[in-house]
Amino acid sequence: MGAIEEEINLKQLDKILESATKGNVAELIPILQEIQKAYGYLPEAVLAELGGRMKFPASRIYGVATFYEQFYLEPHGRHIVKCCRGTACHVKHGPEIINAVAQSLNIEPGQTTDDMQFSFETVACLGTCFLAPVMMVNNDYYGNLKRNQIGDILKQYK
Repeated sequence: MGAIEEEINLKQLDKILESATKGNVAELIPILQEIQKAYGYLPEAVLAELGGRMKFPASRIYGVATFYEQFYLEPHGRHIVKCCRGTACHVKHGPEIINAVAQSLNIEPGQTTDDMQFSFETVACLGTCFLAPVMMVNNDYYGNLKRNQIGDILKQYK
């Protein structure tokens, strides 16, 4: 385990599991969502403890955590930047927006800035094709983007 794992406080897990029915696999996704909300990602130590308490095999927990893109097994930045790479965004110069974000943050998709302020992802679709090209920062949508707007948008989150 790394230094981050050693500092994990399991009290947050205690609170999450208070309302859980022991061993009910239907609760796994909502429990993982609550763990990620509390810790910012799914720490290995917390998942191991969850498996022990709920009698879930590690393969089940990791199978779910790796199947759904919403779950992170590594720490992520304070702000999540998502750029759409869907067809509507692509034809309206979405790749330019992706490049502008990468240049502005000095990271590539799938990476996190050294200061842990931003994580950058590209996604298949954000479901807002009428705003193409579009990106999200946390839960905020920015549409009809031009390359020169990216720096100013990201500065709002620093």
